[in-house]
Amino acid sequence: MEEQVNVLKMIDLESGDGQVDAALAARICWHYFKEGQTQDVIAQRLKITRKRVNRILGEARESGLVQITIAGATGPCCELEARLVEKFYLRNAVVVPAPFGDDDVRDLIGAAAGHYISEHLPPAGTLGITWGGTIKVAAQNLRRRSGDGSRVVLLCGGLAESTAINPYDNAAMMARALGARCYYVTAPMFAQTEELRNALVSSEPVRSVLAMVAELDIALLSAVDLSEESKALEYGVISRETWQSLRDAGAVGDICGHYLDLDGQHVAHSLTKRVIHPTMSSLLQVPEHVLAAGGLQKIPIIRAAMRARLADVLITDEKAAIGLLG
Repeated sequence: MEEQVNVLKMIDLESGDGQVDAALAARICWHYFKEGQTQDVIAQRLKITRKRVNRILGEARESGLVQITIAGATGPCCELEARLVEKFYLRNAVVVPAPFGDDDVRDLIGAAAGHYISEHLPPAGTLGITWGGTIKVAAQNLRRRSGDGSRVVLLCGGLAESTAINPYDNAAMMARALGARCYYVTAPMFAQTEELRNALVSSEPVRSVLAMVAELDIALLSAVDLSEESKALEYGVISRETWQSLRDAGAVGDICGHYLDLDGQHVAHSLTKRVIHPTMSSLLQVPEHVLAAGGLQKIPIIRAAMRARLADVLITDEKAAIGLLG
């Protein structure tokens, strides 16, 4: 398996005194990723601290300065991909190796999603996205474009309180990477009442942005599970009381704000009447749905999404793939 590392144009990385030092960061990335040098060796060679080397490498990954692509077959993963396509009638499947230990699987799946979108979003294409850590990493791993007329449409409302992952930040990052115009749903993710939700959806510019779903070339979707490990619970997007009542109603998670049961059917719950998002019928008309989700806790909602026809392409990890096939 051949690993290719792209060290892109340096932006917004600072030296220890707060000044931008593009040359130093590019040199560190080159020594570490291209030459395979250790952080200790790099620090000694450049006469800086190992802590500073580590920080700059972390910022390089976070900003998208460094992008890693894997070329060549990955053995067992290729077999899993073929089996997923056959069993669930998918157009395509991408399975990444499971991370070691407690590493966040979203980093690997998001990177694969970024590469997939880079390859398959047409010039001047329109990309719809949901929110989450996987989407954030996908944005960091997009191949940079320069203003070809592409558009990014956020398919959910925002959060009143900024969390570790903010929907608007995800969309802005994606648009910057693609050199694209960005369209936001300028409303909360959840309205206080059903009546307010209906009023917001009927108003401009919310109505016009939601109408853009009909123009999407690809919808890049994440899956929010309702396990104890749910990020929606961790980030306070929903309360534990709501989380429990959704589970009691049979929900296993949501795709673009649509809470589904194991069979991919909508669940009856008061929250579902207050979500601001595209209708299921409009989502189903999108030519290609790319579902990027992994981890054992997400197997139920991934399965539900496939049954709901919201996954033409599945990007996941090998442990989740084995679980889905098992």
